[in-house]
Amino acid sequence: METYFDTLKDKGITYREILSFSHKMIGLLGMSMEEFDSLLNALKNKPKMSVLWFHGLECTCCSEALMRSSTPLFSDIISILSLEYDDLISTSCGENLLKHKKKIMDEYKNNYILAVEGSATYFEDGVCCMVGGKPFNEELKEAAKYAKVIIAWGSCASWGCVQAAKPNPTTSVSIDKVITDKPIIKIPGCPPIPEVMAMIIVYMLLKGGIPPLDDKLRPKVFYSTTVHDGCYRKSYFNLNKFAESFDDEGAKKGWCLYKLGCKGPSTKNACSTIGWYNGLSFPVKAGHGCIGCSEESFWEKPMYKEETPIVTQNFDIFGF
Repeated sequence: METYFDTLKDKGITYREILSFSHKMIGLLGMSMEEFDSLLNALKNKPKMSVLWFHGLECTCCSEALMRSSTPLFSDIISILSLEYDDLISTSCGENLLKHKKKIMDEYKNNYILAVEGSATYFEDGVCCMVGGKPFNEELKEAAKYAKVIIAWGSCASWGCVQAAKPNPTTSVSIDKVITDKPIIKIPGCPPIPEVMAMIIVYMLLKGGIPPLDDKLRPKVFYSTTVHDGCYRKSYFNLNKFAESFDDEGAKKGWCLYKLGCKGPSTKNACSTIGWYNGLSFPVKAGHGCIGCSEESFWEKPMYKEETPIVTQNFDIFGF
């Protein structure tokens, strides 16, 4: 059976590049460098894990972000994931695609990953979201039955997101409201950080199980601190220097955006530490406050209204 190492070599990736990739994954996952050799051995010897990727009620921004990932490239993520089924980007369609999905479920029973993008719906028994002639909920339950683990990719799958916002006319729910007997990893964000998906797979490859999760089923390594904790504007927050409008002198000087509604102090995510597009930027660095897109019910919170002050991890006035 093809290993990750085989795939990377076939793609023309050098051994030096594989070493660099392994170093980055170890660092981002917060693992000890003593585990570096273990990761290399896993890449060389363990077979790739097959992934089925489902789409419920969603806008596809999660896949869009993933396809625009720079480090690793989407093509490399596909190699890492061994993506066998995705009704959005598969070249096949119709009966052939559905037959292939069934083949993978039978062949890798209890040993494939089910990644779900989008929420489920109970409206009219789920008929407003149909896949292959059946309600999405039915497709989800069928695939989850023999999945090794389920990854709720994005805020729609994790919390229900905009579809579940009041008054929720489609009766949308998060994936864990439909699947209750399988391990679920939630990676919320609208969209989530692309690199996190690759790192979760690498952790499972190395450890043989799911990473440590918090009480909301999120990986602790990425969701244990707030956006504010790692934000470069935090020193201005500690000095009580706030922008009062998006075009005032404070905004031009890069002062804290908390008074303009930034939800960074109450939002747990790694945006300010990992960043987007090879660490180039993230919303606060681009000049807009965090909207809290990885938190539950964020669509129902006032966008540009200052929230009640929240005590966060405070190292010193420089934010280190």
